[in-house]
Amino acid sequence: MLFGLDGVEIGLIIVFLTLFSAILSGFPVAFAIGGAGVISFGIIAALDSAGLLIHQAIDTSSQAYNALVASGVAPDSISIFRFPELPRVGEPVFPMGWETALDRNVSFIVNRINERVIAGQSIETLLAVLMFVLMGIVLERSNIANDLLTTMARVFGPLPGGLAVSIVVVGAFLAASTGIVGATVVTMGLLALPTMLRNGYSPELATGVIAASGTLGQIIPPSIVIVLLGTLAGELYSTAQDARAVAAGCTDALTFLGEPAVVSVGTLFQAALLPGILLAVLYGVYAFGFALLNPSKAPAVALGRAPGEPVTRGEAFTWYLGVPIALIAGTMLLAQVGLVGSQSIATSSYTEGAEAASLRTNVSPQCQESMIELHGQEAWDRAVAENEALAASGESTQSVRRTAEEIETARLEMIANAAPIGTGVAILTVLLGLVLAMARGVSPSSDPRPLMIGAAGLLLGLLVDIVAIGPLTSSGATVLLLAIPWALAVYGCTHAFRRLARNELLRVVFPPLVLIVAVLGSILGGITNPTPAAALGAAGAIMLAAYRKLRDQDRSPKIIIWSTLAVVVMILIGVNFDLRVNSEETGFESWVAFVFAYAAYLYALFGLLFACWVLFRSGVLTSAVRETAKVTSMVFTILIASQLLNLVVISFGGEHYIQDFLRSFDNEVKVFLIVMLVLFILGFVLDFLEIIYIVVPIVGPVIYGGSFDPKWVTIMIAVNLQTSFLTPPFGFALFYLRGVAPAEVTTGHIYRGVFPFVLIQVMGLLLLFFFPWVVTILPDLMAG
Repeated sequence: MLFGLDGVEIGLIIVFLTLFSAILSGFPVAFAIGGAGVISFGIIAALDSAGLLIHQAIDTSSQAYNALVASGVAPDSISIFRFPELPRVGEPVFPMGWETALDRNVSFIVNRINERVIAGQSIETLLAVLMFVLMGIVLERSNIANDLLTTMARVFGPLPGGLAVSIVVVGAFLAASTGIVGATVVTMGLLALPTMLRNGYSPELATGVIAASGTLGQIIPPSIVIVLLGTLAGELYSTAQDARAVAAGCTDALTFLGEPAVVSVGTLFQAALLPGILLAVLYGVYAFGFALLNPSKAPAVALGRAPGEPVTRGEAFTWYLGVPIALIAGTMLLAQVGLVGSQSIATSSYTEGAEAASLRTNVSPQCQESMIELHGQEAWDRAVAENEALAASGESTQSVRRTAEEIETARLEMIANAAPIGTGVAILTVLLGLVLAMARGVSPSSDPRPLMIGAAGLLLGLLVDIVAIGPLTSSGATVLLLAIPWALAVYGCTHAFRRLARNELLRVVFPPLVLIVAVLGSILGGITNPTPAAALGAAGAIMLAAYRKLRDQDRSPKIIIWSTLAVVVMILIGVNFDLRVNSEETGFESWVAFVFAYAAYLYALFGLLFACWVLFRSGVLTSAVRETAKVTSMVFTILIASQLLNLVVISFGGEHYIQDFLRSFDNEVKVFLIVMLVLFILGFVLDFLEIIYIVVPIVGPVIYGGSFDPKWVTIMIAVNLQTSFLTPPFGFALFYLRGVAPAEVTTGHIYRGVFPFVLIQVMGLLLLFFFPWVVTILPDLMAG
């Protein structure tokens, strides 16, 4: 044994030192990782051929080993860490020679690239990375950060530490709209850092809050880290839980767990939202507390008059709080009493299958024992009773076709129970009512009559819905009956939008906020998966940037506005009409709706192409596409290179060795804490991409193979990886900020400034560790 170390341990040390040296060499990271894999494999193969690397493996032919297996211990759980007293035998780290390992690596790398990069199930989700990157870069090029920083500084500046708080708010906003750390840190460093220093802010606080707030894009959706980590976590969790089920004596994870072992990127977006907001709040609280304790280092600054018309406290309470709460709470109350609800009479031709039991009970005795240990005796007894009841009733868990009489009876029942006010009408009324209320609050001195006409139109629409519209009313008749009320409402909302546009805060915040709500809402609400939502975000960012560019050039942005309205019209028609015109029985209404929807689609497409032309002429689109190609190429190249490095570790038994070491701890909490500590330390020297693609696949089968919620595990890893941007000496956010900071700001200022925020990150991790419901509550509510 060389230096008294096991051959596999020496191999792991060689891989780490080679990787570390390659990264420090200055080569692009993607090529450094691949090169480290090739070089480390060559070194290990040479040492192994020279007989210097000897692995002390357990002697499986020994009497002690056979006795241990005979006592009931599973062979897979036997390792040199759990049973160090077992006889061992020395063998090369490449038992069949490095030539065979090399041949296997070449085959495996081709298969893995095909599965994970070219044609695997995760490739569609990985395409969301490209779209989110394009969305973020286009928004960053449209000067949205400049407008947000200026406006938020005016709002929060008069407060102690207000500029720092405004940086946190803008950082969270940009995180939800761009999700690109480098662009956010550089932009805020260029725009905000000089202003904060001129107004007497401590360089440590200024640089720390900018660097930390810029990293919020790593956790607040849509986060590239969540997309990349989520595609990997889903595969790791499914495989690990299947292995856990087999070890427990069950056939698969569904039987053992009682639920599918799946975790999606959309669910992880839901899980990441509250932790991201929690970190932003912690940053803001620290900045405000620092200002209270050190007023000279974070003074209040008045940067001009706050945007908007002066509003009294009573008017603000009425129109910003009272009326919106009344609208939303009133609608929810009406829904509870049955006055607001669905008016659909669509009836399924099949019956709903009887609910299956909570657990499968036709399992082997070993599996039964394992399931009772996992779920408890009470849950098992309940599942047995449920299965017996289903068997006694003779009900089928499969759906069966209904008779015509059953379908008509169900249809008449739905007509009788239909709510007087449809859900769609109620939602539109609330949304437009909120617009009218906000407009009144923004400009209370303006003529209220247009807003009153709009409110009257909303009330008239509700009255028409109650009196004249029922479940049997066709979509075309509904549109005609509501035409006049909604025309009045649109008239009032048009005036409302003009008043809202005169308010600087709303004019700056509202357009990107709508885009964020559209993208995240479609994902968090389960309407679509991240890839189509990312495409929507990229298209919306292009149109938003073109709108901004046209306004800067004193050109009319009407084409962009009308294109946006065309998208809204297209969605409304698609929700309310049956557009399947290729069916045998297509009515006149469906054809008319299809023509209008198709016309809206063509105009929206024309608006998008026009927006691309505007950005191309102004030089924005070319640079955005070029930067998007660079970022996505880097991500996918690192993905491929990391597969090569992983396979090198697997080839000499390094992955199995690490996993055996982690599994030797009987307490899975201890194992998880060890992994989190290792990831935190690696964050000082490795980027998040290297950690995701190199380290997580090695430790993933262990931490995802226990009883922890996979959503919680993944978000804990993501928050931990966020610190890799802040921890010296290789925190990328520190490099970004150092590159744009004024000369008087030293590297020491940046390091000292970021230290409290690293501690806040650790505090956030501890809060999520002791209160995991912060992660799981939103996905559970969405699932319910």
